Amino acid sequence: MDNAGIAAAVDRWFSENQERVIGWRRHIHSHPELSNEEVSTTDFLAETLESYGLHPVRFPGTGLYVDLGPAEGKRLAFRADIDALRVPEQTGLSFASANPGVSHSCGHDIHTSVALALACALSTVELEHPVRIIFQPAEEVMGGGALDVIKWGGLEGVAAIYAVHAEPHIKVGEIGVRTGAITSASDVIRIEVHGPGGHTSRPQLTADVVYAMGALITQLPGLLSRRVDPRTGTVLVFGHAEAGDAANAIPKRGLIEGTLRTADITTWREIEDLLTDLIDLVVAPTGCTYHLDYIRGVPPVLNDDAATALAVEAARAVDPQSVVSAPQSSGGEDFSWYLEHVPGAMMRLGAWSGEGDYQDLHQGNLNVDERALGVGVRLFGSIVEEYFRPGEE
Repeated sequence: MDNAGIAAAVDRWFSENQERVIGWRRHIHSHPELSNEEVSTTDFLAETLESYGLHPVRFPGTGLYVDLGPAEGKRLAFRADIDALRVPEQTGLSFASANPGVSHSCGHDIHTSVALALACALSTVELEHPVRIIFQPAEEVMGGGALDVIKWGGLEGVAAIYAVHAEPHIKVGEIGVRTGAITSASDVIRIEVHGPGGHTSRPQLTADVVYAMGALITQLPGLLSRRVDPRTGTVLVFGHAEAGDAANAIPKRGLIEGTLRTADITTWREIEDLLTDLIDLVVAPTGCTYHLDYIRGVPPVLNDDAATALAVEAARAVDPQSVVSAPQSSGGEDFSWYLEHVPGAMMRLGAWSGEGDYQDLHQGNLNVDERALGVGVRLFGSIVEEYFRPGEE
């Protein structure tokens, strides 16, 4: 097919199959599965793709990819994440989660349905260039399933990759774009503090674990702010602290846990050593000892300049008024791992109906406006056309 007709063909297919795609989304939404447990979701995707004459390739665990068009050439890829969260659903929808305590409260059901619709729409046209659509497991776990997809060969032959993320703070019909960092690196830190223990009436005879914990909680974020360029968006926040069982006993052990986030890739690569040095300085005067468990998460999603510009053109081709500026998020996203290998971009897919208060991701009451499905499918179809336009490869 002439490249100039791809977007129109995808648009036409979606218009004719909108109710079917909504049904797919509602099926996926009502059957959420946690990371690396997406067995039924993978089966559903494979069966649907096969019903359109496609030949999905399953990953060794869960998830799959499907190739369209010729086998050779610079391959354009799209990624959708298929896992759900351990968050009870509170929407009251007729198609709410049937899996107690688990829900698609991050919008992955929307991402997956958009990508599935794109694959099925493209199956009806004769592509002159190769396209791969990746249905990735386990985005919500630390490190991310993207690393497994890359290990399993999911990026082989891929020259560029795109994705969307549902955004309930952007109105449906709008596409949020940003060049450079659109998300942050996200690491988890666990600091165990140790001392000999003692009685609260004689703190001078021991090393006070709780005091040391307090010093770390209050001083580390401030010290980091004086050692790291504030323009990097680096922030340390503690979310968990525990120590002791009695008001008059100094415990032998305490634990604090938090997240360390940054939008700067160089800072992310160097921050562990700096944090260790600062912990040493804070703990030393207390007489306590500590053990740091620094759990690497994901780097920031760094949208490529040219890939973002192409996405903007594609979005404007669908709707000249659709493009809005997306703020840089402190959340983490494992789409970043793909961008360590090939250029690409992630866009924010508007999901707010425009009525009522904003909702938020990872909350059980998240209710995404289903009109976002058509916006996402048409955006992806337009990206295919723009990417393979003569002179664009």
